[in-house]
Amino acid sequence: MEIFSLSTKKREEFIDITAAVSTIIKKQRVSSGICFIFCPHTTAALTINENADPSVCRDILQYLNTRIPFREDYSHLEGNSDAHIKASCIGSSVSVIIDTSTLQLGTWQGIYFCEFDGPRTRKVYVEIMSKE
Repeated sequence: MEIFSLSTKKREEFIDITAAVSTIIKKQRVSSGICFIFCPHTTAALTINENADPSVCRDILQYLNTRIPFREDYSHLEGNSDAHIKASCIGSSVSVIIDTSTLQLGTWQGIYFCEFDGPRTRKVYVEIMSKE
C-alpha cells in the first residue's frame, strides 16, 4: 500500500489526484490489475468524474451545497455536519482497472479528492492488486 498526502486550500474543493495515482502505478511497475483508492477521512471523499471542464466540479459542489447547506442547526457540535453528510453521499473509495500500466479511465474522467471541511492536510491510500 502507498499513502500520499495533500494539502487542501479551501473549505470545499475538488483536487484532481489522477496523476499522483498514476505515478504510484508506474513506480510499482504494475501492468495489469485493480487500483483501489481510499480516503480515511469522515469529512472528505473520492469520486471519478469529468476532468476536462472545471465547471463540472463547481456544479457538483453547488448542487451539494443547495441540498446539504452549511448551517448551525445540526446536532453535531463541531459545526461540520454538512461535510460529514456530503462525504457519505459521495463515498470514501473508488476502484479503477489497470491495463498496460495505465488507469482505464474514460476519455474525460479523472480521480478527484473531494474536500468538504478544509483547509487541511489529508491522506489518500492506494492499494494495487496486480494480475501478474
